[in-house]
Amino acid sequence: MPPPPPAQHGQPTVWQKRRMGAMMGAGVGLTIGFIFGSYSILRGGAGPRGFLPTLSQYMLSSAATFSFFLAIGSVIRTDTMLPPHVEAARMHLLSPVMRSRADGAALLRARWQAEKNREAQQP
Repeated sequence: MPPPPPAQHGQPTVWQKRRMGAMMGAGVGLTIGFIFGSYSILRGGAGPRGFLPTLSQYMLSSAATFSFFLAIGSVIRTDTMLPPHVEAARMHLLSPVMRSRADGAALLRARWQAEKNREAQQP
């Protein structure tokens, strides 16, 4: 029996990344809210509302805050919106100041070599 063909998945959209960041933030927020809420209840008591409502308030407020900021952060961290060929052209047209050190060093070596070749060809 032949193996199944590999899945052809594209990169996730911005909305999918936002949703993924929000879900991760909600999970982290619920956990952090449980830890800090439990500690606060053990340290200062449950208060007039009781144990469960106080703990759930800690957890839900922490989850909402974390999911909001992680959703924004995951959209901000979107790598690129440009197709690969446009990104390659953009990198090619960047000034040497904006390139990495390795690219700049390679460009400098190429220029020096071209200068040496020009000087060697002149009588």
